[in-house]
Amino acid sequence: MKIELQVSGRGRKISTVVWMPCGGHFDVDAKEEELRELNARIEDPTLWDNAEEAQRLMQERARVERVINEYKRASSELEDASMLFEMGLEESDRDSQIEAVEGLDAVQPQVEALELAQMLGGETDAESAFLDINAGSGGTEAQDWAEMLLRMYLRWAERKGFKTELMECTAGEEAGIKSATVSIKGEYAYGFLKAEIGVHRLVRKSPFDSGNRRHTSFSSVFAFPDIEREIDIDIDPSDVRVDTYRASGAGGQHINKTDSAVRLTHVPTGVVVQCQNDRSQHKNKAAAWSMLKARLYEREVEMRNSEKQALEDTKTDIGWGHQIRSYVLDQSRIKDLRTGMETGNTQAFLDGDIDAFIQAELMGIRRGENSE
Repeated sequence: MKIELQVSGRGRKISTVVWMPCGGHFDVDAKEEELRELNARIEDPTLWDNAEEAQRLMQERARVERVINEYKRASSELEDASMLFEMGLEESDRDSQIEAVEGLDAVQPQVEALELAQMLGGETDAESAFLDINAGSGGTEAQDWAEMLLRMYLRWAERKGFKTELMECTAGEEAGIKSATVSIKGEYAYGFLKAEIGVHRLVRKSPFDSGNRRHTSFSSVFAFPDIEREIDIDIDPSDVRVDTYRASGAGGQHINKTDSAVRLTHVPTGVVVQCQNDRSQHKNKAAAWSMLKARLYEREVEMRNSEKQALEDTKTDIGWGHQIRSYVLDQSRIKDLRTGMETGNTQAFLDGDIDAFIQAELMGIRRGENSE
């Protein structure tokens, strides 16, 4: 639904346009039916035998209720503004027309929030996320770039009010990191971060080159949902190789002197997860198993979706021809190759101000789904 109001006269022209999202993932009737089903499940006394499942359903109900209420409130305010505008036209009351336009402007943030809810309507979009970062071509420069990306996403998560925990981090030989896995807890963390999956290309004058020459390096980013509910994934323990090793650290009195870090390899699929954030091998192993289940769950979802599978396939080749975004720092330019969005404020972007790029890609994904 599109609402466009325009007021002209007295040497002034005031106009505004608001698109009200409807249909698709944002079917309000479907949301209300979903709410009824959630209420019925929550009213079941046996649910509370499983506290984690009960908590998850309560959070899901609150999320659905919030979306429905926001939709109804925005719809009501848009309707009021439209009626006020029509009355102003009939009575030649320009002040009422201006008030109606200003009312539409005021409701715009609510409509944008609804549009975001519509974009993030996938099965696992509302979940928390695990984020993998791996250095690719470029040696020390690429490892430093991987650490810069890690910092960028940690800053972004902080801006969103998300809770982060570094699950695994392998330091580079001279600088930076070879890989890292971060747990990012927060509503829709995965829905946002799926837009960042791919290869990120850095071009700059390298601080590691005594000749101050221009270098190009690559690092990959991959996100998968942290499914907090029970996942129906059957893993045969005999298919999983368990390796323990000493967690890497800064050294000194804090270095880990025991083999507390855990790496799990699911041999049939080649999926590897590792965790070293705790001094307890038992806790690291439990966390790694949770990550493995989540990775295998997401793999099953991806296998049913060729587009997502194509993204997963590009994850293995971190180099030329697969980048989704270029960061050309000596020209103060960052460009997303999928959406065409650019920014010259590279410092703000690397400090985590990346939401505009994420939303542009999510809108592109949604348009692609709707055209199928």
